[in-house]
Amino acid sequence: MNKEDMKAMVLYEITDLHKNRFPLRSVELQAPEPKDNELVVRVLTCGVCHTDIDVIEGRTPPTRLPVIPGHQVVGVVEKRGRNATRFKKGEQIGIAWINSSCGTCFFCQNGEENLCDRFRATGRDADGGYAEYIAVSEDFTYRIPVVFSAAEAAPLLCAGAIGYRSLRLTKMHDGDALGLVGFGASGHIVLKLVRHLYPTSRVFVFSRTEAERVFARELGASWAGNFEDPCPEKLDRAIDTTPAWGPIVSVLKNVAKGGRLIINAIRKETDDKHALLSLDYSRDLWMEKEIKSVANLTRLDVEEFLQLAAALHIRPEVQEYEFEEANTALLDLKERRIRGAKVLRVSY
Repeated sequence: MNKEDMKAMVLYEITDLHKNRFPLRSVELQAPEPKDNELVVRVLTCGVCHTDIDVIEGRTPPTRLPVIPGHQVVGVVEKRGRNATRFKKGEQIGIAWINSSCGTCFFCQNGEENLCDRFRATGRDADGGYAEYIAVSEDFTYRIPVVFSAAEAAPLLCAGAIGYRSLRLTKMHDGDALGLVGFGASGHIVLKLVRHLYPTSRVFVFSRTEAERVFARELGASWAGNFEDPCPEKLDRAIDTTPAWGPIVSVLKNVAKGGRLIINAIRKETDDKHALLSLDYSRDLWMEKEIKSVANLTRLDVEEFLQLAAALHIRPEVQEYEFEEANTALLDLKERRIRGAKVLRVSY
C-alpha cells in the first residue's frame, strides 16, 4: 500500500443491519488532499453512534453513495491547505456531525446553523471518520482539551454535545426531576452532567435492558425501570434518546403538568408507529405539557461542551473496538449491547 493510500470502511448501499450484518466493506482508497482552508487529519479514534445506523439503514440517507460513515472523529493534523492557519501540524483536533452550513441564511446568521437548509453532515453528506484520513474545513474543527484521551474525546463530539444541547433545551432548574428515556452514550453523559450542574435534582432512567438500568444506578440514578414502568415521581423534564415511538408514549404518562419532553433522535423507526394510537390527549399532553425535538448541532454546542466537560472532569465510559470491527460495533449498538459509548481505534 502506497503512503498516499488509506484503509476505510465504506457503505455502498442502504441496508438493514439485521439482514446484512456486514454493511461496511474494508477497502483501500487514495487519501484526501486538503483544499485551500482544509485540513487532512490522521484519524486516531471515531465514535460509533446510532445515527451511523440511521445512515446505513436509510432513515437519514446519505446524499451520495459510496460514503464513509462516522462523525465523532479525533485525530491529528497531517496536512494543511494554503489558507488553513488555525492549527499546526501534529495538533490533536475533533470533527463533529456538523460538516458545513451556508453561513449566510437567517438561521446561520442567528446562531442556528443546525437548521440551515444547506446543513451538511460528516459521515452522511461528506466522508467521515471510519477511515485512516479525513479532509475537513478548519472552520468546522475543535481543539480537544488535553485532559481527554483520544478514545474519551470521541463520544464527547456527538453523544456528549447533543446531550448538552438537549439538556439546555429542557430549561431545567436545580431540584427538577429529570427522566432519561434510553440510556446509551448520550444518556450516561447527561446523567454525569446533571449530577454536577443540578446537584439537588433526581434522575429517573427508563431502559429496556437490565444491564443499562444497573449501569444507570451505578452512576447515581435515583431509579431505573422499564419504559412501561410507572415512575415513582412525576417528571418536570425528560429527554428521549430512543429510536422508537413506544417509549415516548409511555414516558408522557409520567410527565408533570407544564413539563417538557425533548426528543433527541434524528429519525424514528416506523415499525412501532402504531404505539401513537394509544396516546391519550387528556392524560398525556393536556395541562401544557411540551414536546420539542433536537435537530443537529451548532459549532458552539460542541465548543461549549468540550470546555464544560473538561472543567467538570466528565469522562464517558468507553468500549473500544479495533478499526476492522466496525460492523461488529454497529451490530452491538443495534442490539443494545451497550455500556456507555463505543469507539473505534483507527490508528495510534
